[in-house]
Amino acid sequence: MSNRTDPDRALDDERLAHFLNRIDRGDKIEADDWMPDDYRNQLIKLISMHGVSEIMGALPEKEWVPKAPTLRRKLAIMAKVQDEMGHGQLLLRVAEDLMAPLGQTREDLLRNLFSGKLKFHNVFHMEAPTWADAGVIAWLVDGAAIITQTMSLETSYAPYARALQRICAEEKFHAQHGESIVLELAEGTPEQRRMLQEAVNRWWPSLLMFFGPPDDGTVSSNQQLNMRYKIRSQTNEELRQAFFNKYVNRIFHLGLTLPDDTIRYDEAEGVWHYRQPDWDRFVQIVRGNGPCSAQRLRLRKTSYEEAKWVRDAMLAPRTSYAAGGAI
Repeated sequence: MSNRTDPDRALDDERLAHFLNRIDRGDKIEADDWMPDDYRNQLIKLISMHGVSEIMGALPEKEWVPKAPTLRRKLAIMAKVQDEMGHGQLLLRVAEDLMAPLGQTREDLLRNLFSGKLKFHNVFHMEAPTWADAGVIAWLVDGAAIITQTMSLETSYAPYARALQRICAEEKFHAQHGESIVLELAEGTPEQRRMLQEAVNRWWPSLLMFFGPPDDGTVSSNQQLNMRYKIRSQTNEELRQAFFNKYVNRIFHLGLTLPDDTIRYDEAEGVWHYRQPDWDRFVQIVRGNGPCSAQRLRLRKTSYEEAKWVRDAMLAPRTSYAAGGAI
């Protein structure tokens, strides 16, 4: 039985009404503002997933740092990996501020990641067996991320919007890096073109799933709640259509094909028609049953455990040798 009194509930109703009025007039919410529990929880879920996805997303490309074909490519992909890790750290700091009133910390986030409670993006569970995969990830996966993150620049939660300003600026360079790799392979030998086409075929289902399922009850979704709170402004399907508008004809222009003979643009409707991916498979992947899920999580957990001494050293009380005690 609830211990809340009628005056408590009335106060919460008044606060919620005021909060929604602020949202509706375009105010930005700061970390120390009052916010309803479901708004806070949705932000924690979104931003923590985004943060760990940036970190986990560096791992497929990290595999190609020592194997990049030239020194210039090695330096470029190494810089990209460093950027992605930095994005993850920035976002986890934003999530930590939201979690603090709940008595939770970054340690809780990482424990949730290792236990499977905290999910990371479907694309980063997948294999990247060739150099062409590194190009497709940077061009198309980062391109899809830019579409989502650009939408989120207008989010009602100000600290997330500020973090995204820096992230989006850097992601544009990442996409250009990927496009450069793809163009070089597309203009290369028949073997290089074949390798590129195979990578596009391999990543296409994951790219369709990138934006999440349509809001048709196929998979549980909080799209409408997030749109009411102006955490986001477009549905998953609207974002997917924006991705098609930007990239499908570019892919065809390179002489590449897509593993979907039904995809076409309907001029009258103004939408792309395409074959739906396997959304049951999507659920299994984000639950940690993708081709590289266990391997990537194991690597992240090992890195976290081996760096414990660094965290301990940074958090330990400093000692003043002159005073002979802690400062």
